[in-house]
Amino acid sequence: MKLNFSYILFPMLLLAIAITRTNGQKSISDSLLVQFSGVVVAEEKDTISPIPFANIFIPGTGRGTYSNLDGFFSIVAQKGQTIEFSALGYKTIEYVIPDTLSTNRYSIIQLMSKDSIVLPQATIYPWPSKEHFKQEFLALEVPDQELMDLAEENLSPEKLQALQKFTPRSGEETSAFYLQQQAKTYYYMGQTPPMNILSPIAWAKFIKSLKNGDFKSKSKQ
Repeated sequence: MKLNFSYILFPMLLLAIAITRTNGQKSISDSLLVQFSGVVVAEEKDTISPIPFANIFIPGTGRGTYSNLDGFFSIVAQKGQTIEFSALGYKTIEYVIPDTLSTNRYSIIQLMSKDSIVLPQATIYPWPSKEHFKQEFLALEVPDQELMDLAEENLSPEKLQALQKFTPRSGEETSAFYLQQQAKTYYYMGQTPPMNILSPIAWAKFIKSLKNGDFKSKSKQ
C-alpha cells in the first residue's frame, strides 16, 4: 500500500504558514506598544505639587486610567497615539507619544495649568422685589438690647468653639494637612519614629499642664 504524502504535507504547510503569519503580526503589534508613565503636576505659589486623581484617557479606544495621590500614572499605549489629560479645575491637555521611540518605555512630567471659570452674576433677594423688601425693612422694629444679646450670644466662647469643632476644613487646609503627614512619614522612612515619652520637651509641657489644672474635670454649669 502506497502513502500519498501530499495529504500529509499540504496541511502541515498550511499550519506553518499560519503560525509564521501570526508570529509576524504579533511582533509588529508588540513593537508598537509602549509602557507610558509619568507624573501629573501643577505650579501653585511658586511650588510644584502633584495632581491626584487626574484622568488619563486615550480617545477612541475607551481605555484610560487616573493618577494616584502622588500624581503618578502608568498605562499601556501605542506609539503615535494621543493621550488626553484632564482634571477638575485644570485645562485639558493632549499629548502625542512620539512614534520614533526605540524602546518600549516612555515617561514624562505633565504640567497642567488652572482653568478659571467665570460664572454670571446672580443677585438674590429675600423678597419678591425691592419695594416689598423696603416696606418690610422699614416696618421692622427690633429692640437694641435684643440685637446686643444676639451679638453676644453669637460671639460667646462656647459658640465659637462649637463652630471651630464642627465647621469642615477647606480644601487648602485639608491638602496642607495631608502633605504634612506625608512629609512626616517620608522623614522617618526606614527608621523607628521617636517616642514622645522620652522627649524632655513633651514632659515639660505635661508638667506645666498638670500644674495649671488642665486635666481637672470642669464642673457643669
